[in-house]
Amino acid sequence: MLSNRQLLILQVIIDEFIQTAQPIGSRAISKKPSVSFSPATIRNEMADLEEMGYIEKTHSSSGRVPSEKGYRFYVDNLLLPFHLSHDDKQIITNVFDQDLVEFEQVVQKSVRVLSEMTNYTSIILGPEVYETTLKQLQIVHLSRTTAVAILVTNTGHVEHRSFTIPSEINPADLEKLVNILNVKLTGVPIVKLHSRLQQELIAILTDYVSDLELAMNYLKGALLDQQPNNVYIGGITNMLLQPEFNDVSKLHSLYSMIEQEDLVANLLRASAEGIHISIGHENKVNEMQDCSLITATYSLAGKQIGTIALLGPKRMEYSRVISMLNLLSNRMSDTFDRW
Repeated sequence: MLSNRQLLILQVIIDEFIQTAQPIGSRAISKKPSVSFSPATIRNEMADLEEMGYIEKTHSSSGRVPSEKGYRFYVDNLLLPFHLSHDDKQIITNVFDQDLVEFEQVVQKSVRVLSEMTNYTSIILGPEVYETTLKQLQIVHLSRTTAVAILVTNTGHVEHRSFTIPSEINPADLEKLVNILNVKLTGVPIVKLHSRLQQELIAILTDYVSDLELAMNYLKGALLDQQPNNVYIGGITNMLLQPEFNDVSKLHSLYSMIEQEDLVANLLRASAEGIHISIGHENKVNEMQDCSLITATYSLAGKQIGTIALLGPKRMEYSRVISMLNLLSNRMSDTFDRW
């Protein structure tokens, strides 16, 4: 159990290191307005904090820096609510106030805003494809043999897929197909389109198209060739701004990990509901063990469908980041509910 004096000293050390990335000594701590203890008293308390594993001594300085245990204690017990400035709130609010009609527009702007406001790497996992359902299908003809299928989902995602139109298909049949699909497939999860086509629509299509096999191949090309990529990343190069990543090999390993979208998606998919903070070795991925990852989930009709995350050094501005993620995730949930 830490004493009130130890709690104050630990908080000062961590707050100072978050801002400066420099070890702090007893004399510097004694000069803080909130501290009324002598340097000698502070040194004794720092020795105890180090023995308990909350702070560490660096090789290049007599000062101390927080350990992972210290950061965890700080996050769990010493973190104070952070009130975002009016400007910060307005920047986040502006992401949603514009006339944005596509999910990608909201997410791309969100990842950019988050990375610019924090100088960390921002990542957003879009709505899970298993939760994404078809809202509308449109076919736009580019020529007699080519067209673009436009799929609009319930989450606002708009997917454009180019494909070739078999010359044997009658244009009138195409129009009938689209009308039938919009009636029969609205609300069907994207991943179940194939089974619905096979199981439920064949009998109906037989009555409307002259060549069923040709029509089915056409539909597969328009609807089933690929699933939308739902990982969005911003500010990858922001890690260059952090002194912790002056080691090029360490930075290269982190970059290589971030580029593995399946790995990143699975990492965020496993995030607990609400705000969750993983510090250093609490991250299961080796390349992230010099980092902290803060995640926030967003929902549709009260059900979790995606994750927003910020990846940065262990000395992240935890209070500010948590306030930003809370605001952004709430606004994103409100936007999906409205759509």
